[in-house]
Amino acid sequence: QLQLVESGGGLVQPGGSLRLSCAAPESIFNIYIMGWYRQAPGKERELVASRTNGGTTNYADSVKGRFTITRDVDKNTVYLQMNNLKPDDTAVYYCSASRGAEVSWGQGTQVTVSS
Repeated sequence: QLQLVESGGGLVQPGGSLRLSCAAPESIFNIYIMGWYRQAPGKERELVASRTNGGTTNYADSVKGRFTITRDVDKNTVYLQMNNLKPDDTAVYYCSASRGAEVSWGQGTQVTVSS
């Protein structure tokens, strides 16, 4: 299991922006698929965005055009830039690193979108 550390969550008004960060302990981006998931109260955890080691990205329909997943290889960090946030984006956001059946999770960071 990899130790992933998220940061950057918080309270933001509708229409605002946040950037989440996920720090990995080593350079894993060449062999792992990095992803961001979220889980709202009473709902199942869902995939928000992912990025393969080859650079292919995938987004949930609900965030397309608003969220962007990127990485900084030198800092061993993956980011989730979230723009035009909506109340429905309120959830705990989790970073993940997966390789085959092996999946590691971060501890989660709360994002609350409210006026």
